[in-house]
Amino acid sequence: MLNKRWIGILVLLFAMLLVVTACTEENTDSSNESGEDTNTEDGTEEATGEKTLIFGRGADSIQLDPSKVTDGESIYVTNQIYDTLVRYEEDSTEVKPALATEWAPSEDGLTWTFQLRDDVTFHDGSDFTAEDVVFNFERWATSAEYIYYGYMFGASEDDLGGIIESVEATNDYEVTFTLSEPNAPFLQTLAMPPFGIASPEAVEEHGEDYFKNPVGTGPFVFSEWIPDDSITVTKNADYFGDTAKVDKVIFRTIPDNGARFMELQSGSIDMMTGLNPQDIQTTEADENLQIIERPSMNVSYMAMNTDKEGPLAEKAVRQAINLAIDKEKLVSLYEGIGKPAKNPLPPSLWGYNDDIEDYGYDVEKAKELLAEAGYADGFDITLNTFSNPRPYMPQPKVSAQAIQEMLKEVNINVEVIESDWDTHLSLTENGEHDMAFLGWTGDNGDPDNFLYVLLDKDNAKVGSAGNIAFYKNDDVHALLKAAQTEMDQEKRTELYLEAQELIHEDAPWFPIAHTTPPIAANKKVVDYVPHSTGSEPFNMLDIQE
Repeated sequence: MLNKRWIGILVLLFAMLLVVTACTEENTDSSNESGEDTNTEDGTEEATGEKTLIFGRGADSIQLDPSKVTDGESIYVTNQIYDTLVRYEEDSTEVKPALATEWAPSEDGLTWTFQLRDDVTFHDGSDFTAEDVVFNFERWATSAEYIYYGYMFGASEDDLGGIIESVEATNDYEVTFTLSEPNAPFLQTLAMPPFGIASPEAVEEHGEDYFKNPVGTGPFVFSEWIPDDSITVTKNADYFGDTAKVDKVIFRTIPDNGARFMELQSGSIDMMTGLNPQDIQTTEADENLQIIERPSMNVSYMAMNTDKEGPLAEKAVRQAINLAIDKEKLVSLYEGIGKPAKNPLPPSLWGYNDDIEDYGYDVEKAKELLAEAGYADGFDITLNTFSNPRPYMPQPKVSAQAIQEMLKEVNINVEVIESDWDTHLSLTENGEHDMAFLGWTGDNGDPDNFLYVLLDKDNAKVGSAGNIAFYKNDDVHALLKAAQTEMDQEKRTELYLEAQELIHEDAPWFPIAHTTPPIAANKKVVDYVPHSTGSEPFNMLDIQE
């Protein structure tokens, strides 16, 4: 039997329990009455009521200084942070005003004058003026590390400025470009994301670390970068254009396609790229999800390093490899989102040479060519691939293994080497590969952006190669340079048709496919219009419960 002392203790404990319970119920009621959504399980609506878009992707950005990179994962983010002088229309590569309101070329095409907006500030609060445009173009023209400037403006080790002789601020809000020669794609090029205008104050403040501290004028402000995990940008409330409808975008790195798709299904991310082809039907059948197709303007390919001594230096061997691979079977791995490629240009682009006949699949002919080249017994070779999916190649390792099996039929023994995206780009730019997978999504809707960037000898520089086949043909070079300075599109088309014939004959690539990349998203994501160039600012999309 309990004595009075124990009875008193029990009464006291019971009273304390009643108080705690009452406080808990009061707090719960108060939270519910506030009207705030405190359920943050899917990350979309935070307790503050902010709209957060979580975008899942297969790899991290390499860096956020856009003229130094060619990878889409970096450009996806920089597209949110920076503005260019002109930008593309939402549904085409026609240009419209951005930081520049109007422009005019001289009659000879050597001078371009741009009128600039006078109401723009950088994210760090500094005012945007013509001097900032001059600063950015001068910094791009001072170092070969700004590879996109080199690709598009013909810069070389001896002439880092390339065709741009000068950029001058002719008043506070007017800037004039003087070119050494006419350049047909010049205006289209200026709309490309790599030519986003950065804050000079931020560039000078951060120095070598600027690539991870980006400051532009765009619809979103850089907030945080956790390497190999996520990058966060927040709405620029003072944006001169259409203010973003979401308050925050988080780019999450989830390397495995399947794991990323499971997170989309669970609601922990809102959108994703790199969807396994076999998951497309699952997405379409899910009442909470949707498929959004990006317009096709891309190519995937296997480059053969023509600069290395050995079999790949022989045209007949490269042609034999083209004949020994069953392209239809290879593209079947794309499960409906890819069509076989025969040219470096996608068929959606003007200048495409449809008269070229693809090599086809002919093992016996391949063996004959190898024997003629002195390789009847075959040889050993490596094929470098990347581990993460790309819009132009959803299953890179599986594709590499398929080619490995096919080339066995002609006694070519292929070692597949898989690397992360950053490593793969580094080794291919440095020419450390025999054969390598890569692809390209057009930047500006001009054939020059494919043929000159990817296959001209100007861009076969070890350390920064866009031409990772290291293909050097003087006749092709002459045609592509002539096309750059020719302002008549019909005449340019003829030059590009001829260049494609020479490239096809030399076979520096095995062209694989052109894709219509699927983007999977929750149905609450609305007003999203994917651009054919591979990425777009997210200020126009919204999240609606």
